[in-house]
Amino acid sequence: MQWFEVKVKYVKVDQDGRERKVSEWYLIDAVSFTDAEKRMIEQMQQLVRGGEFQIDNIKKSNIIEIFPHDDGEFWFKAKVSLVTIDEKAGKEKKINNYFLVAADDLKQAQQRLEKGLSYVLVPIMETALALSPIVDVFPYFKDEEIAEVDFEEKQ
Repeated sequence: MQWFEVKVKYVKVDQDGRERKVSEWYLIDAVSFTDAEKRMIEQMQQLVRGGEFQIDNIKKSNIIEIFPHDDGEFWFKAKVSLVTIDEKAGKEKKINNYFLVAADDLKQAQQRLEKGLSYVLVPIMETALALSPIVDVFPYFKDEEIAEVDFEEKQ
């Protein structure tokens, strides 16, 4: 599986009832660009009832893992450098990895990131943490995969 960032344009109704055109980014777990587009269309059909939307952009994401939390209002993107040893050269090597963390503010995002990375046994260095344009995340669930396989087998 791979994470894809998908930009969707649609008309959104504000809290005060006014309609406005928006472009929003979503993160979706898929096996290919085609699968990402298909899954995003299915999600948007549920989110934008009766309205039209347009998939404007799809790109592979450099995010390797997400740390979701039900009470996180925003998504923060973290750049974390893992420090390893290059045995051939005998030098330290930094590998950059990107994570997405759901939180209400920057401080909470940092705390949740540190807790989420507590399993990492090599030295790490947080090099960046910022508010992400990602509005929502749609992971790929095993139940969906099983349901699709069962459906195909019955035809």
